[in-house]
Amino acid sequence: MPDESATLAQRALAGRPPSLEEAAALLEPGSWADLCRLMAEAGEVRQRALGDGVEFCAIVNAKSGRCSEDCAFCAQSAHHQTEAEVHPLLSPDEIVAAGRAAAQGGACRFGIVTSGRACPDGPELAAICRAVERLRRGEIISPCVSLGLLRPDQARDLASAGTVRYHHNLEAGPGYFGRVCTTHAYEDRVATVAVARQAGLEVCVGGIVGLGESQLQRAELMAAVAGLEPDSLPLNFLNPIPGTPLQGLEALTPRQALAAVAVARLFNPRVHIRTCGGRRQVLAGLSPLMYLAGASATMTGNYLTTVGRQPHQDAADLEVLGLKLVRRVQQG
Repeated sequence: MPDESATLAQRALAGRPPSLEEAAALLEPGSWADLCRLMAEAGEVRQRALGDGVEFCAIVNAKSGRCSEDCAFCAQSAHHQTEAEVHPLLSPDEIVAAGRAAAQGGACRFGIVTSGRACPDGPELAAICRAVERLRRGEIISPCVSLGLLRPDQARDLASAGTVRYHHNLEAGPGYFGRVCTTHAYEDRVATVAVARQAGLEVCVGGIVGLGESQLQRAELMAAVAGLEPDSLPLNFLNPIPGTPLQGLEALTPRQALAAVAVARLFNPRVHIRTCGGRRQVLAGLSPLMYLAGASATMTGNYLTTVGRQPHQDAADLEVLGLKLVRRVQQG
């Protein structure tokens, strides 16, 4: 029989995450003392499973705006009236230059991101593959892509070019996704993750917390992501963008955001959990606490359409905490 007296950390490391009901309660700590206890458990899991190393990643908004999908949080949707920049696909030279700058800022992974429902085809996909080949061949940085819904042939082309990871978030859990997007289904996202993995790509799968979901629905997202066994878990905090349907939502409190990091760690003990969009806006000066709450990676620099925290600031946090920046990653 399982030992119910085991701590949250012991249970997580043994492959026994919280129940959905337990996770929902943990996601709304009643006090800072409650949160500190939760962070201590999650921080122990991170330390025992992953040690002191922290990864920085960075992204480039390689093709921006006019997306056909109606994701309620997204500044780039053609359905919303926002001030997001619109531009066509960057050239391979521009993408490679952005990757080189990311590496100089301490990032060991670099994501090429395009707006739109699905992975580009034809000359655009060929251009992305050329950029990936140059990044990989020059050992500049580990290249990842985030290109939308994916077909097997596209996944094979990306893998052949040297892409290491495919990023594709669930965004919300299965019970709440329909409130966030109506132009494609939750199942489409799950299928894309499977297509990427079948092509031999690692997968980076997470979501956004603070979309108006309940604590139980937030816990369902955590469990759904864990069920896909990702190689990396990006955790985003909603930054309500003017002109989107979610513009009037209150952002999460730092306490709620840190609790989300900690619960994500309990569900995913051995996966790099990287704090991404909204981190600067929601956590602000409390950003270093995310590592104590279980994060082992972060996106540094700017996001797709909003300003992020700069690499030297993030590096200073690691120095103060005695954590080590991972400069290079193993590539097969």
